[in-house]
Amino acid sequence: MTTATDTRLLPLPTPVRDWGLLLTRVILGVVLVAHGWQKFTEWGIAGTTASFQEMGVPAPPVSALIASIVELGGGILLILGLFTTVAGILAALTMLGAVLFVHAPHGVFVAGNGWELVAVIGLASLVFALVGPGRLSLDALIAGRRTRSIQA
Repeated sequence: MTTATDTRLLPLPTPVRDWGLLLTRVILGVVLVAHGWQKFTEWGIAGTTASFQEMGVPAPPVSALIASIVELGGGILLILGLFTTVAGILAALTMLGAVLFVHAPHGVFVAGNGWELVAVIGLASLVFALVGPGRLSLDALIAGRRTRSIQA
């Protein structure tokens, strides 16, 4: 029988986890930034709104602006590891909307406009909201400063 203190169940060493979280956070953030940047610059908010309207997304002008801001801003925040919980939740909710309103009827595979990519982005974002960004983040730096000032 194994217990919670059994060494076989202990996670990877903290530095390995932190570098893994950093790498994953940065790549996830870059993907989100690319999608948000595309909505602002390549398609424009008007084009994104028209696309959302065509796809049946509710309140297309508002939805297009929110999705664009969350993807671009949330991606930047995830890269920095700043306000990670909020950025992760907002990105996850945005991706949930994309799955429900656009991608679910098309099956799994992204090549057929399926839900796999938005699901992975959403779940990865949710993981960061749940576990935090790791020690190599601005959130950790700020928390460390707060802890030191409280102890002083």
